[in-house]
Amino acid sequence: MLNRSPFQVLVFPYRLVTNQDPLYCIFKRNPETGGFWQGIAGGGQEGETPLDAAKREAHEEANISPNNAYMQLDSLATIPVEKVCGFLWGNGTLVVPEYTFGVELFEENIVLTNEHTEYKWVDYKTAYEMLRWDSNKNALWELNHRLLFSLNS
Repeated sequence: MLNRSPFQVLVFPYRLVTNQDPLYCIFKRNPETGGFWQGIAGGGQEGETPLDAAKREAHEEANISPNNAYMQLDSLATIPVEKVCGFLWGNGTLVVPEYTFGVELFEENIVLTNEHTEYKWVDYKTAYEMLRWDSNKNALWELNHRLLFSLNS
């Protein structure tokens, strides 16, 4: 197994449905890791770019093909290392960046691993209200804004 790199990724799958606002897939963590709703999240591995890590995590956690269209977002947060994997990079690294992405899917089928107990396809407002972390809400807001802008252009 490769070593962890000091960054996290966050991925929101979305679907564009004719004559509807976009739908977003959110995931419920299993109870041992909090039981809250979020996007697909995970850490980078040594030698990976954030995009590579986003594609790997989406494939590992939801069986999303790395060949789907990914959009890197501008939303960027920092996560305390104690929430990720402790002081793996020494006492000088206290926070790591969280890079954010959207990935377009053309069907609703998701295959979950044991990291999540369920997933839901929901509209923006519902997803925003269900998400726990502000970084997830910011990234979802940006993705929704970008999608609506491109649909209305």
